[in-house]
Amino acid sequence: MTFSKLLIYWYLQQKRDLPWRNTNNPYPIWLSEIMLQQTRVAQGLPYFERFMEAFPTVKDLADAPLEHVLKLWQGLGYYSRARNLHITAQKVAYEMEGVFPDTYIGLLELKGIGDYTASAIASICYNEPCPVVDGNVYRVLARYFGVDTPINTTAGVSCFKELATSVMEVKNIGIYNQAIMEFGAIQCKPQNPDCSTCVLNENCVALSTKKVSTLPVKLRKSKIKNRYFHYWVIKDLKGNTLLKQRLSKGIWQGLYEFPLYEVDGPVDMNHVLKEVQKEYPTVDRIYSFNDSPIIHKLSHQHLYTTFWVVPLQYELPEAISMQDINTYPVPVLIANFIDEILDY
Repeated sequence: MTFSKLLIYWYLQQKRDLPWRNTNNPYPIWLSEIMLQQTRVAQGLPYFERFMEAFPTVKDLADAPLEHVLKLWQGLGYYSRARNLHITAQKVAYEMEGVFPDTYIGLLELKGIGDYTASAIASICYNEPCPVVDGNVYRVLARYFGVDTPINTTAGVSCFKELATSVMEVKNIGIYNQAIMEFGAIQCKPQNPDCSTCVLNENCVALSTKKVSTLPVKLRKSKIKNRYFHYWVIKDLKGNTLLKQRLSKGIWQGLYEFPLYEVDGPVDMNHVLKEVQKEYPTVDRIYSFNDSPIIHKLSHQHLYTTFWVVPLQYELPEAISMQDINTYPVPVLIANFIDEILDY
């Protein structure tokens, strides 16, 4: 059998039973593809199920407040995807009468949908012969054909797109695309794949040349930036606190957080106290909730975070109840802290 037919044969026997595979409706397929970008199925599945329960149709998602969407997305990261999801839902629901474009080119016009997602939807829902190329596909193709062109370069993107196009199964493109993605996810895994049971092992270049652990090739990322966050957990006379919405572009846009003081490097409590006193002159003491900074790792930056409890001897009219802060969409770093302080 050919490469593509072997993958389809394997897929029909080994595929996982996932809810978005039981339909050709583009809405749940689009939703799953957006969620599963850089997210494992085990992590993304509960989110998918909650979204489908809250927003059964694209119109339901379009009608929902953005804060509700962000709250349900909380913990998945890459919050720009959730914002784009909401924008696209509104465009489809309000400008396209709830009907998704039925071509690769048409899908690319929607916010947050790139080459991979457009190819997946067009092939699975409309049987358009578009190859998908995601992390799993890069790995399968690089290993099987022995391609060492770095996948995160312009040359690599072009090379693998051409290769994916040349080997795809046109007549069963939807099944084939799901097959190669699934194969990369559960058989041709990044670390320690079981090559002895692989249906492709007879002709796999990486296996025969002992390069399974070194393919695909990916150039080193840019240097990680360290940032130093000091959150002020205000507690007024009634025990209420403050949350502020992050409006600037960048990480966590639209989410809520405690008042933030960011510095260029490590500082001590006296330094932070002086900054607090500029805003709240009557405060004479603060104390840290965590003894050492919490290191929250994002793709290109590490956040060294300390939460400072700031007691006030008066009420703040704009403060919110500690019990209500769980209703706001917040970054997972803040959510984890909230869970701890409510149990404290």
